[in-house]
Amino acid sequence: MRNYKKGKIIYPINLTFLAAMLIILCGCVGLTDKTGRLLDGSSAADKTVNIYRVYSSSKSDIEVEIVVNKNNERSVIITAKDFPMIKLRGTYPHDDGVFYFTSLDYLAGSAHGWNEFSQELYGTGKMILTGTGTLEVTEALEKLQITKGRIHRYDTRITGNEALTSIRNRYDRIAALTEWMLTAGKIKGQKKDKKKKYWKPVLFPEAVPQKNRPSSWQQGGDVFRMAEDINWNTSYTKRIFPEELISVRDSGTLLRDWEEALSLIYLEYEWENFLNLFSQKLILNKIK
Repeated sequence: MRNYKKGKIIYPINLTFLAAMLIILCGCVGLTDKTGRLLDGSSAADKTVNIYRVYSSSKSDIEVEIVVNKNNERSVIITAKDFPMIKLRGTYPHDDGVFYFTSLDYLAGSAHGWNEFSQELYGTGKMILTGTGTLEVTEALEKLQITKGRIHRYDTRITGNEALTSIRNRYDRIAALTEWMLTAGKIKGQKKDKKKKYWKPVLFPEAVPQKNRPSSWQQGGDVFRMAEDINWNTSYTKRIFPEELISVRDSGTLLRDWEEALSLIYLEYEWENFLNLFSQKLILNKIK
């Protein structure tokens, strides 16, 4: 991980931002999941055969579905309640339980629409589905190329190469942002909502009420530039952010990413914590 030089700044924990945002996000994820799958017909592509849930109080929100497609081919889908925006797909286990992860399917929305993509996934697991079932990841998961995607922004639906290029570019920006966030001020032991409340004033002090801004965000002689109806403090940008984020913040692009793809920012920020859910052998309880 790269090390970035950053200015000294006091980050306030303000409590005004995310109570409403969480409600919006949770609602949008559910709504766009159903709407997106109705649009492309994928709601009928897979038929659920069996459902397993992790038999552990600390991991009870992990679920494994065995599904079959129209060609009668079986595969597995793994989900986690704290990360409702993604599904991990994999091959159906061999007789010895070995299976291979194939893709990460992402779908999440905002007040502006939704983003949807499929990303190749490398990794190996072992899943025993007879008797007391078990699940373990035997070779670490690695995210690879985004292979397809769609964007729905207000009344516009973007597909094909245009959507793929836009999503890949956004993903690269968000990856750079979250890498810096983890280096600049990782918040330990805080839940998703508090992390969001913490970061918006740091990333976009110009877009929050003045009382919530970092105390040192503006200094004498700072230079401002208007973009996307916001007067950005470009001097603050240079003091705080790595070089690859300077132009995207000062242009308003980074704020647009935040507003339209906050779930993706959270996923990238918490990816290691997501992987930790599978750091040990899990016990599966068949519920269907």
